[in-house]
Amino acid sequence: MHIRYVVSTMVFWGREHHLSFEQECQFLQSLGLGVELWPNIKGQDDCRYARRNWPRLTAGTQGMLVSMRSRTDRPTIEQWNEQIECAKLLNAHIVADSEDLGIPDGTEPNGNGFIAEVVKLAELNDVRLCLETGTLPTIKEIARRFESLCYCLDTGYANLDKDYTFRQYVDELAPRVTHLHLTDNYGFDDDHLPPGVHGGIPRENWDYLLEALGRYDNDIVGSLEMCPRTPGVMIRQAGEYIFDILKWPNRPQKQSGEIIDTYNKN
Repeated sequence: MHIRYVVSTMVFWGREHHLSFEQECQFLQSLGLGVELWPNIKGQDDCRYARRNWPRLTAGTQGMLVSMRSRTDRPTIEQWNEQIECAKLLNAHIVADSEDLGIPDGTEPNGNGFIAEVVKLAELNDVRLCLETGTLPTIKEIARRFESLCYCLDTGYANLDKDYTFRQYVDELAPRVTHLHLTDNYGFDDDHLPPGVHGGIPRENWDYLLEALGRYDNDIVGSLEMCPRTPGVMIRQAGEYIFDILKWPNRPQKQSGEIIDTYNKN
């Protein structure tokens, strides 16, 4: 097993972030890290993988390890072909979930349908297509039908599933994992926090994951997939530190009823 590391451009989605794409890449490269491209800048519709953007992508990522998160806007075959050709140009993996591949989560894949065309395009261009963690039975069935597909194990998603444990995800997917989304949460929402948050994925599960991956001779890209803190997350983390660790008195009590953090919708 060999792991190389990239950082998702999701980390630059902050409201007061003003770095250019080139500056983002320079910053990550200065840390010895590669980059995982998201198809859009947050709040914008223009797709980075469009052919007109290829010269800038090539120049900005020169000398870097690159991976790509697939378009999430239900891409057509023509759009899939464009992003696959872009991945070939950048020598990048493409990570996609079942819906990006035309299969709503929880439904049966059609071996002769849309997904078969996408898989064939990836094979013809020698681009590795990594199926991102979704409902465990769905992604296992898709991968069973298409041998060239690999897995992207998303640690945050595996920590959220109420039907299957984190270790079940690891046991089932590890032999074909070539990509990781390294992220953490508290088991309730996909917060995309940095790994190791207090009260998040237990250390024992991280150790279990690394040990399982070590049984296979896979070349793996580990992507740190983190989103800037929202107010709700920051308040929660501050409260846990002050009241759980520092033991300050008079902890505020949660109110009954459903709470919706509108900041997480932005």
